[in-house]
Amino acid sequence: MALRAAPSRGRWLARALAAPGAARVPPLSAASARPLAGLRPLPPAARFASTAGQGPEAEGPQRRVVVVRITSPFAWLRTRFYYLLIRLYFDQEFSIEEFTRGAKQAFSVVSKLLSQRKLDLLDELVSAEVLQVLKEKISLLPDNHRDALAADIDAIMYTTEGDVRIYYDDDAVWKAVWELKAFTLRLCRTWFQREFTEGVKPDWTITRIEHPRLLE
Repeated sequence: MALRAAPSRGRWLARALAAPGAARVPPLSAASARPLAGLRPLPPAARFASTAGQGPEAEGPQRRVVVVRITSPFAWLRTRFYYLLIRLYFDQEFSIEEFTRGAKQAFSVVSKLLSQRKLDLLDELVSAEVLQVLKEKISLLPDNHRDALAADIDAIMYTTEGDVRIYYDDDAVWKAVWELKAFTLRLCRTWFQREFTEGVKPDWTITRIEHPRLLE
């Protein structure tokens, strides 16, 4: 049974989501989406500079990569708007900070499993459609590209929100899509989806992955 807001709030929410900039995204069938297990945060670890050649064996000058983060005011306001909608209508305990820490952990775990070709372990982390695409792409990657997929959580220099949407699918179920952009010398994008249905665990499922090594 779908979790519904009060009639007056439901009408207001429907009008708000019909406004420009709140376009719907194609729905994902509930049968194909598995819950993202363990989306619980690790201790926060944010680094804004990376030094190459660490250790006693390092020779020559060290390289430092400095990341300058510029956030669009429009994107920031849009993200906070959907954040407030989630808190107001669906999940009063939802936290952007906690979600981001858990999503970083999930991104790191998935990238390592892809690098190790342990695709069967992704079954509980990504949707069935994404898993099929990943199997096809991984089989075509050379070893050096596949090895480069792995991203340790400490190597993530910064993360930011990307595409954020709430929509009402054809099965009369409210769903949220939240994109995480992670920078690890390369920009990697991961989309998470959650279904707001009464009785369904509040888990997020990866429904799309864009990694430079997978796109080459």
